[in-house]
Amino acid sequence: MSERDRDRRRLVTARGAAFVLALVLLAYLVVLGGRAFTMIVSGQPVFVALGLAILVLPVLGAVLVVDQLRFGASTERLARRLHDEGALPDVSHLPLRPSGRVERDAADAWFDEKQRELEAAPRDWRAWFALAQAYDLAGDRNRGRKAMRRAIELEKGEGRRT
Repeated sequence: MSERDRDRRRLVTARGAAFVLALVLLAYLVVLGGRAFTMIVSGQPVFVALGLAILVLPVLGAVLVVDQLRFGASTERLARRLHDEGALPDVSHLPLRPSGRVERDAADAWFDEKQRELEAAPRDWRAWFALAQAYDLAGDRNRGRKAMRRAIELEKGEGRRT
């Protein structure tokens, strides 16, 4: 099996898992919403108040799930675009620990390189994408997500200008 086939299989598996979890959460939120509705229509003030408070959770949960699915789809779209351009950042040369994670020193050096590239082109979504990947390899997922959101925002703006 080629590396491309393995990557595609991994992507399909990850995407499928994300949608299964989203569906399970959606089912839970529907049940929770039903319980909240039952409490609200009971007419008892305490139950009405609790029902309204509980009703916020399914709404908030649905908004968060949709946001994460959109984020994942946008990230995937950018990765496909970079792959098609032959510009997808390659980390296959970085040394790995037995756990499969990139060695810390190598991840830090790669991060420094991507940070310098971003400083040279701060409005380039490709540089933000690479920085997001570097953050992820360095173990800083929160900053990686922020950088990826910036890449998505810049890429969308690029599409409007052309």
